[in-house]
Amino acid sequence: MLPDSHNPIFELATQFVTQTDRPIFLTGKAGTGKTTFLKYIREHCFKKMAIVAPTGVAAINAGGVTLHSFFQLPFGPYIPLQQQGWDKDSTGITDPHTLFKNIRFNADKRELLQELELLVIDEVSMVRADMLDAVDTILRHFRQRPLSPFGGVQVLYIGDLFQLPPIVQREEWELLRPYYKSPFFFDAKVLLEAPPVYLELKKIYRQNEADFIHILNNIRNNRTTREDLETLHTYYKPDFSPVKEENYITLTSHNAQAESINQAELTRLPGKLHGFEATVTGEFNDKSFPAEKTLRLKEGAQIMFIKNDKGETRRYFNGKIGRIEKINGDKIIVVFPGGTDELIVEKETWRNIRYNYDREKDKIEEEELGSFSQYPIRLAWAITIHKSQGLTFEKAIIDAGASFAPGQVYVALSRLTAIRGLVLRSRIHAHSISTDERVIAFTNSHLEEDRLKEELQEEQKVFIARTLVQSYNWSRLVEELQANQDEYEHRQIPDLQKATQKGAQLLEKALAQQETALKFSRQLEQLTAVAAEDGYRQLDQRIQAAAAYFGKAVQEELITPLQEHIDQVRVKQKVKKYLATLKDLKILFRRKQQQIDQSVQLVSGLVKGIDPANLLSDLQEQKKNSQEASATAPTPDAPSGKAKKGDTHRISLELFKEGRSIADISTLRSLAMTTIEGHLATFILTGEISVRELVPENKIAPILSTLEEARDASIVILRQRLGEEYSFGEIRAVRNHLTYLTQQSSHPS
Repeated sequence: MLPDSHNPIFELATQFVTQTDRPIFLTGKAGTGKTTFLKYIREHCFKKMAIVAPTGVAAINAGGVTLHSFFQLPFGPYIPLQQQGWDKDSTGITDPHTLFKNIRFNADKRELLQELELLVIDEVSMVRADMLDAVDTILRHFRQRPLSPFGGVQVLYIGDLFQLPPIVQREEWELLRPYYKSPFFFDAKVLLEAPPVYLELKKIYRQNEADFIHILNNIRNNRTTREDLETLHTYYKPDFSPVKEENYITLTSHNAQAESINQAELTRLPGKLHGFEATVTGEFNDKSFPAEKTLRLKEGAQIMFIKNDKGETRRYFNGKIGRIEKINGDKIIVVFPGGTDELIVEKETWRNIRYNYDREKDKIEEEELGSFSQYPIRLAWAITIHKSQGLTFEKAIIDAGASFAPGQVYVALSRLTAIRGLVLRSRIHAHSISTDERVIAFTNSHLEEDRLKEELQEEQKVFIARTLVQSYNWSRLVEELQANQDEYEHRQIPDLQKATQKGAQLLEKALAQQETALKFSRQLEQLTAVAAEDGYRQLDQRIQAAAAYFGKAVQEELITPLQEHIDQVRVKQKVKKYLATLKDLKILFRRKQQQIDQSVQLVSGLVKGIDPANLLSDLQEQKKNSQEASATAPTPDAPSGKAKKGDTHRISLELFKEGRSIADISTLRSLAMTTIEGHLATFILTGEISVRELVPENKIAPILSTLEEARDASIVILRQRLGEEYSFGEIRAVRNHLTYLTQQSSHPS
């Protein structure tokens, strides 16, 4: 379920990510839930995704990898136009021509980039514009789509531009200045072609005081008043010295200052100094360690947690302050302010991962390269403002004096849950509060919620149209068959000549299909542009005819002969690697059949007037099931008799009427159970199936009630509100039942 189903921007952002391919910038003030959104997308989005961040620690905390390691980016400036007349090797500067000089992607990495659908860039405020253009250039090249921004990959940018800016040295900026308005990511050249939709999470979870929120908003927007400063300076207490029980943390501008405070306070404590060593396995860069390698503590030490509790009770969160009550061997016991319960701290593990593409599941998966295990705590009498990003404190002493950099005032103050927990050790001056005007100008580009909803609906239609066209794109099949054919001269397998001939025949058939599919795709682009004018009927007719033609062609000209070849090869010796290649090809052919089937379902749904959001939710659920299902299982014999165009739903109905279960039909037809449920649910609209045949009696009323409250919500949102015990198929069936009742009441016989 959504972490907060009453947060409309969170819901809109989820739909933009999952139901469109529009680039998105998700932002929000401190404490509005950006990290929660990233976690939700990571766990629930069906798209093939990779998460990157500009620094090692940020990448580890986001559950991803660094931008530089994923794309093998240069560390020097990237100039977006090819340069002449200077020594690039000695300057460390790259351009579109020299960028690829040091990139060494193997075949698996190239396939991963080709399959990538969603790139998430966390902490994007620290990403320089030129690095984003370098990423764009790399993706266009390796995905062989030079005219598409990021090679057609959807990009989700997450971050708060009012926090820490990108780091750019003066001499670097002198080189970049002729090409960029600013070093901020939003001034990258690629964003002129593909501007992101601006989504701002506004529900503040950290602060709950209107006056304090007002002051923070003024600081963000360069509107700080004298009254704001006077209010803040009522908390100016230069000689303040907290007692142990008050649990104040000092925020400083320099790491050495924070370290000095922590060590001084630790030394003052009596008792034994305990050391706890982290366990590091495999590959894990020491610059990316998310906690201390050697954690030194004493009883009585003030600490804070640096990770959220993974349990249901959420006993602590990232930034929660506590005190070491007792240390007994490896057992660390912590107590919290105002509480009597003791918490035994358990070690946490952070993973260093690499992304790999799994063909069988059609999914990008994470491979653990190394891990770092340590108690998720650190000394917390002081911390730098930089490291405090994303944390929440009830009480804080802010001590930076004249060393405040622009933007740091906001970062420091916004860590607090309430202004009453603030202590200023130095006064805040107006010149320390300024926000870059270029940032403010960009943030003013956001749309109102009603306009965002309209834009979402338009983008969903565009996404459906592109999905339809992609269903009849044969380029991947042809590329793989061509690569297979090229490999025959290097293979040492029995009956090489016959195998080579078979490969050539498959390639020839696929090329012929590709030529026809390309012509149809051009027609589709024209048809989808005007399809709504006749209620999608003409588009439906063309898709039905195309699905029948191409479905048969893929089966008879590709899958059947390939399976025959597999059966001949598998009984021979020394063919394991070749057999794996053939099975990979079969997976691609099966996937193309699934895409064709989905195109029929999408257009059929549009004809029936089903909301595009619901259609895309259904598609999302089917894809998730398809990723989990084995793609190599042999296809059982289909029911006898040749199906007419578009009769795939009725085949499922006939089997169901024969008394077969949905699971049996799913196995028999080699389709996901959710697909069969979708087939059967369509016949509730015609009255041929009763809703009670598909949905238990005790679930119908709650689903109907939820539909009445939020009838226009997508099926994903409906399920989130109902709970995990309700399936998408059940919700879809009851929704169709409600539509059927409405139709019957408006057209009585």
